[in-house]
Amino acid sequence: MKNYGKFLIISAILALAGCASPNYNYMPKTTNLSFPEVDSVAIARVGDELLSQGKYIESEAIEVKNQEQIGLAAYTVYPGHFLKQGEDGDSIYYRLSSQAGAARIEKSALADAYTGVMIDKSDSEFCVITWTNAYTCDDDVIYEKTMLPVVAEDSFQQTLIYNGKVGNKINIGYREFQSNRARAAFSNEVEYDLSDSNTIGYKGAELEIIEATNQSIKYRVISNFN
Repeated sequence: MKNYGKFLIISAILALAGCASPNYNYMPKTTNLSFPEVDSVAIARVGDELLSQGKYIESEAIEVKNQEQIGLAAYTVYPGHFLKQGEDGDSIYYRLSSQAGAARIEKSALADAYTGVMIDKSDSEFCVITWTNAYTCDDDVIYEKTMLPVVAEDSFQQTLIYNGKVGNKINIGYREFQSNRARAAFSNEVEYDLSDSNTIGYKGAELEIIEATNQSIKYRVISNFN
């Protein structure tokens, strides 16, 4: 009887909640990055990136600051971020993710499975949406809007790294990253003898070495990878 009574309470709460059909109309911002700029002069220390080029994907998100129970403990929301997935005239919809720092939701045994969260534009209430498109809300959840990098399959970055100098030779590391993970087959270490030339190149990138020590390097960017 105790569980049955709890089921009735939760059912009543969800019955009083509204109904929402989430929109999936949001596209994260994609920016092609290349730095330092061509023809600029830069200084890097050992272990620093000399050159970087790639695709950076950034998404609107909310960052939940506190743990809160919603709908008489039907759902418990834990701190972390939710990524935006869409919006309509009344609401903004956010999804769970598997990225580091992502928020999570736990439901009670009798509550419906959840699919995401919603922010009401009119009163900023935080709502949990279920698989039936019902939602239950709470205005005690503390959150703020933010922008976050997104791990995506087509994220790609190339970098050159300064590894130091021995004699008149400098060591440069090359790395490729796919979805924020280094690709082992596309990592390399290359030595350049500055007595032969003060211009070095790798995969289309060219640098003019102005000064190099075992602690730092000063250089001018002639061209990036592309």
